[in-house]
Amino acid sequence: MAHKHANATDEYIVCYAPTMITTNGIWQGDNPLDYSLPLFILQLSLVVAATRIFVFILKPFRQPRVISEVLGGVLLGPSVLGKSTAFANAVFPLRSVMVIETMANVGLLYFLFLVGVEMDISVLRSVGKKAVAAAISGMILPFMIGAAFSYLLHREYDNQMSQGTYILFLGVALSVTAFPVLARILAELKLINTELGRIALSAALINDVCAWILLAFAITLADSETTSLASLWVLLSSAVFVAFCVYAVRPAASWIVRKTPEGESFSEFYISLILAGVMISGFITDAIGTHSVFGAFVFGLAIPNGPLGVTLVEKLEDFVSGLLLPLFFAISGLKTNIGLVRGTYTWSILILVIFLACIGKIAGTLIVAFFYQMPIREGATLGLLMNTKGLVEMIVLNVGKDQKVFDDESFAIMVIITVLMTAIIVPSISVIYKPSRRSTYYKRRTVQMSKPDGEFRVLVCIHSPRNVPTMINFLEASNPTKKSPICVYVLHLVELSGRTSAMLIVHNSRKPDYPALNRTEAQSDHIINAFENYEQHASFVSVQPLTAISPYSTMHDDICNLAEDKRVSLIIVPFHKQQTVDGGMEATNMAFRGINQNVLANAPCSVGILVDRNLSGSNRLASNQVSHHVAILFFGGPDDREALCYGWRMLEHPGISLTVMRFVPGKLVASDHAKKHSSIDLDEPRVLTVETDKDMQKQLDEKLIHEFRMRNENDDSVDYVEKVVNNGEETVAAIRTMDDIHDLFIVGRGQGMISPLTAGITDWSECPEIGAIGDLLASSDFAATASVLVVQQYVGVGSNGEGMDTPESKVQTNEEFISELSQHSAPPPRGGGHNVFNTERL
Repeated sequence: MAHKHANATDEYIVCYAPTMITTNGIWQGDNPLDYSLPLFILQLSLVVAATRIFVFILKPFRQPRVISEVLGGVLLGPSVLGKSTAFANAVFPLRSVMVIETMANVGLLYFLFLVGVEMDISVLRSVGKKAVAAAISGMILPFMIGAAFSYLLHREYDNQMSQGTYILFLGVALSVTAFPVLARILAELKLINTELGRIALSAALINDVCAWILLAFAITLADSETTSLASLWVLLSSAVFVAFCVYAVRPAASWIVRKTPEGESFSEFYISLILAGVMISGFITDAIGTHSVFGAFVFGLAIPNGPLGVTLVEKLEDFVSGLLLPLFFAISGLKTNIGLVRGTYTWSILILVIFLACIGKIAGTLIVAFFYQMPIREGATLGLLMNTKGLVEMIVLNVGKDQKVFDDESFAIMVIITVLMTAIIVPSISVIYKPSRRSTYYKRRTVQMSKPDGEFRVLVCIHSPRNVPTMINFLEASNPTKKSPICVYVLHLVELSGRTSAMLIVHNSRKPDYPALNRTEAQSDHIINAFENYEQHASFVSVQPLTAISPYSTMHDDICNLAEDKRVSLIIVPFHKQQTVDGGMEATNMAFRGINQNVLANAPCSVGILVDRNLSGSNRLASNQVSHHVAILFFGGPDDREALCYGWRMLEHPGISLTVMRFVPGKLVASDHAKKHSSIDLDEPRVLTVETDKDMQKQLDEKLIHEFRMRNENDDSVDYVEKVVNNGEETVAAIRTMDDIHDLFIVGRGQGMISPLTAGITDWSECPEIGAIGDLLASSDFAATASVLVVQQYVGVGSNGEGMDTPESKVQTNEEFISELSQHSAPPPRGGGHNVFNTERL
């Protein structure tokens, strides 16, 4: 195997034995780096390590992964580490290039096959005019700019290359938009569900398809330096290949899908056939004279979207994009020698080209924006999004370099352009485009404040189909009536991980009749179907399903923003532990706990955490059959009042019986309290506020309880019990005496209410976010296995998420308080009582 290396002055030939694949071991005196396999393994490990390091570094800057991959390659290449000839000759010697290149191209082949599988061409049929216009104008302008500048960049260095081919390559490289990268960026920026995000994705899809066609042209032209007849043949045979994929491969794949029963896994035989097919189609297109990648991509497009596509993606994704694909970028980096880009002239042209190509895309989209009367900021953002560069661009550049269209210098220039153009997107969009976050002002942010005869809006968060039955039974028990219907927003929370397939991210705008793409999407479908089914069978309930795809760390933003936009009164999130078969509680995913804590701290309305212990509902969803025994433990404070109001709302339901157990401090506690009072230094205003605040809370509690008892004294389904307790132990004992018939406890979270009755319980509570009592009820060793709803009332801005801890947040003089009470004292309509007293000033 000889590797020719031509130099201007002398020509030398490097020969090495083809048998040198594996070593005899270092003890035999062999240097492992002289053999191709150990060397390749080392190179691969280095590449993956470099990529991962950059992924880690760029994580806070929210940069797409493509950038870290290219940078990893550049780091290993002649620009940084490769400057030391010792490193270059030991780790990336010339003779090893062939092995890496081959493997990189195999990785590329499979990756583009996956991109093809993930892309859904049928979406193109339903794309709006805006997207088409944006895509076309976003291609034409940069293309023209590329053409204009090719004369400056393409100087008299090697005249065997026709100017036309160069223009084509440069134009394609500048005008491409990377669809997979764009989907990730949109999900990162939380723009995926916006109109803007949909247009950007559709435009990127069109753009990608056009880019492939142009790339096929460019390669054909670059190859045929001799005759134009050959290039005609190439185009014709490529068209034949595409037709073959459409009319032979696609029906075959559909047949495989039909033959495999739904929910079964595909037989290994079919999967391996398809994987071999990728190779074969790569070979065919390479033989025709286009690039092998083109074949794999078209073959991927021919695989129908649905279970088969998912299986393939799940089988290949990690191996291909984690291991083999970085090799391709590393190769590009190894060919990039930034040191070659010398002289102010070159750098200034470089910056100019970047600037103009960006501006070209933005200008193109802005024209469309004007034409369709979109706001200017949205147009500019769309333009920036269309500048996303990724894989196709790198392929164009590599092919161009192999075909001698680009010399080393212009190749380095183009790589820098690619990285910079993609890197500036996220930061600049976060500057330009702030989606209109008007802080909506609405009063009914708590259950207590919501009108007894108005719509009651709830936001229900769901992690997995397991949360669904309890949520539905709970909503049914919440008593939707003609007077006060319930509007439910069901939010399915999906984590955005590195391998969320681009199509899943797009599926939010998906038509319902497509088959589900993968597990997450199938789950989404199940959840939505369950709730829609419930909506059809239940009366006075409207359900709106939504999906939030974001990293767990920022998911609470999605939840809180949605709650504010939709003006809901209550957010219900599932507890992070679920009941196991033997009745214990186990944590499903600790990230859910973080989400719950963040939601409690940032929610714009009241929050309920539902501890799910199979709130058994009637299997028939007919509302008249629901029967639940609900217990409310009332200690006092805003959270407990909210809990009482929720129970009150449920009480209107014929099938619900309610037990309210109020805990009253005994004599011991009261005498302690009096002692404390006498020793208070009255000059200390802060203590005074805390005291008046306590008294005020007491008055509110008394008022609400009184109101509740007055209204419901003749109601058989209500039990009101007062328990006198002196300390935490007695409280626990009292709770343990309650009957086992209750299947739902509603308790306040009790934040900031320092009550002697719960003293001692708080010390060993495992999950402080559901409060001392909630934690007690939810613990595995609590005998009664009932579901628990822990409520936190929204107490207005400035309460730093801690409810009552800061007396300053609730400074309200007694006079105001009394006057407010007197305004409310007109009796509300029967069954109301939800908006009885509320001194919670918003």
